[in-house]
Amino acid sequence: MSTLVELQQRLGYHFRDESLLRLALTHPSVAHENAVASPHNQRLEFLGDSLLGLVLSHALYQKTPGADEGALTQSRAKLVNARSLSGHGRALDLGSHLILSRGEEHTGGRERPSALADAFEALLGAVFLDGGFEAARAVILREFSLKIGESDGMTGIENPKGELQELLQSRSPHAPEYQLVGVSGAAHAQDFECAVLHGGVELARGRGKSKKIAESEAAVAALQKLRGPSGSQL
Repeated sequence: MSTLVELQQRLGYHFRDESLLRLALTHPSVAHENAVASPHNQRLEFLGDSLLGLVLSHALYQKTPGADEGALTQSRAKLVNARSLSGHGRALDLGSHLILSRGEEHTGGRERPSALADAFEALLGAVFLDGGFEAARAVILREFSLKIGESDGMTGIENPKGELQELLQSRSPHAPEYQLVGVSGAAHAQDFECAVLHGGVELARGRGKSKKIAESEAAVAALQKLRGPSGSQL
């Protein structure tokens, strides 16, 4: 495994117990490959996911005092969806540091979005155990500062599914339909992908930590597409 010094520099946090960092980078495939039980990063991922939700919820609450619960939920969902989290993992170059089974290595596990997203959340959990809540909070706010700054624009669509239905039914008698097209990830941290269709034609797709969030993300993407320069007709 390559040196972890540069990773800690990019993260802006240096571990006192580097074994926690290594655990955060250990993919569950390692346990499946070994004959005996072997520790991996899923427990840390669970912890990091909870920390992320708390810190970002508080930041959005302070940033957007006029936003209601629905708008805050949508804003948070955009920050913590699978695409966003894998992007943070990729920016930190977590892929080059992952500890994988041989099979996962040979099938492109270092670049797998779900592996990068899970390792990023596990890394946050490891920071919390190593340095406490304030250390983890500081890392999260540094990582998400720009996106939190854009949150005013993110709360513009408070009820994307309702707005999409209203828009589509103003143009035709058909209501949008949502289909679950994929589920990935561990049982406690699944990533859902949903498509929204109209008249049998797929308009867009969305991802999220729940089917409801994935459907809302799909609706947001469809609204952006339909309201864009070329979206004036169905």
